[in-house]
Amino acid sequence: MKVVKALEEEKNEQEKVEQDHAVENKSSYIHLKKFHFIMLLFLIVFLSAGITAVALSFGGEKVVTVGNERSEFNKLYDTFDTLKGKYYTKTDDQKLINGAINGMVEALDDPYSDYMSQEEAKSFHNTISSSFEGIGAEIQEKDGHIVIVSPIKGSPAEKAGLKPNDVVLSVDGQILQGKSSTQAVMMIRGKKGTKVELSIKRPGQDNPITVPIIRDEIPIETVYGEMVDKEIAKVQITSFSSNTSKELVTTLNDLQKKGMKGLVLDLRQNPGGLLDQAVSISSMFVPKGKVIVKEEDRDGKITEIPSQNAGNPDLPLVVLIDKGSASASEILAAAVKESAGVPLVGEKSFGKGTVQTTTDFKDGSNIKYTIAKWLTPDGNWIHKKGIEPDFSVALPEYATLSIIDPDKALTKSNASTEVQTAQKMLKALGYKPGRVDGFFDEKTKEAVIAFQKANNLKADGVLKGDSTIKLMELLREKIEKNDTQLNKAVEVLKGNIK
Repeated sequence: MKVVKALEEEKNEQEKVEQDHAVENKSSYIHLKKFHFIMLLFLIVFLSAGITAVALSFGGEKVVTVGNERSEFNKLYDTFDTLKGKYYTKTDDQKLINGAINGMVEALDDPYSDYMSQEEAKSFHNTISSSFEGIGAEIQEKDGHIVIVSPIKGSPAEKAGLKPNDVVLSVDGQILQGKSSTQAVMMIRGKKGTKVELSIKRPGQDNPITVPIIRDEIPIETVYGEMVDKEIAKVQITSFSSNTSKELVTTLNDLQKKGMKGLVLDLRQNPGGLLDQAVSISSMFVPKGKVIVKEEDRDGKITEIPSQNAGNPDLPLVVLIDKGSASASEILAAAVKESAGVPLVGEKSFGKGTVQTTTDFKDGSNIKYTIAKWLTPDGNWIHKKGIEPDFSVALPEYATLSIIDPDKALTKSNASTEVQTAQKMLKALGYKPGRVDGFFDEKTKEAVIAFQKANNLKADGVLKGDSTIKLMELLREKIEKNDTQLNKAVEVLKGNIK
């Protein structure tokens, strides 16, 4: 099954390896005199001893025998033999083999290709088909760093304020530099209720911040719908999992009963997922027979995937995208834009234009690797470029503010980027910190006390713990109420409703 993301793909059957069949030949009877027979045995023993002596004189018995038909592996097997026979401590054969496979995949220099151990592969498959325990964020390896693609709606990662393009420097003090995305996922995930601390470097900010997050169960519920007025509904798709198209059909049927005449499809912060789900959902809005997506293989052969039109392409539609919209969400956005004339509102998307598949091994491990480019219906490759919206709309400045560590006390006379963030949050919520340059003065303390009193918190003028958490919660609520991108989408949609 073809897939489009690090967080979200289906299990493929392992490619079978052809087995060599030994052919047993019937031996013929040979009549030898006793003397000749003894001499023959002596000759065989002599030759065997000679061959063994020669072999030993050239560095010992070989651990691995290389077939002549695969001579390109001579160097690899020689390295294995050398390490196994001469390394100063005993080696683990399986670790060496896994390392060799991982090295081959890493040599592709492709952040979307990975070798996964049994444990990593199991976790990977669970992400696609069921719930998992972790923080709920899609990540990828980029230029040697682990980068947040998008947090999942309602997840601990979203509540903690993680944003697309945040660089994760370390997990519980363990540096991630040079780690694969799969390795990073295994370090970040953990049991529900446990705490993990991420060190985050956000673009545009000089100093890293520490973000403590309590892990939780992350359900793979991917579709959320609501009426935003009497005629217009908003449906958010958070990722493309195995049941997303079914969830969407159920949600749309429910919204139609509530009077939906127009739809805003929200793909913001959607990191992608399964290709077949993107095609199925696109078919609900693209007229039958029109191209949804094109695939280009390594030889340049292009295959077109048309709409099957299982839904209503006449429903007035506007699609929301942003820099967290990647992979399958970009396929859907490009399909409705170029094949159905649907307007896009928001910000330029992430830009992932490749297709991945997986091959599973008998021991439960697997490799995920890129097999093709995907192109928009008009033949555009958006990889590392993204999709430009028809209506470019940014969220308010306070919507991009960083998170603040609740465990860190911000008090009078402190000076830091976190103090500056807190001052901007207070100002956005209607309090008057007096300055927003990062210095915690008396005026800022007065604003904190006013905020604490208004929310029944301990009014000591110190931002820490419950006060910090409440401040970030109220700001998030304000962002949701003053969603400039959604407001523009509704405005555009009303102009298309007859």
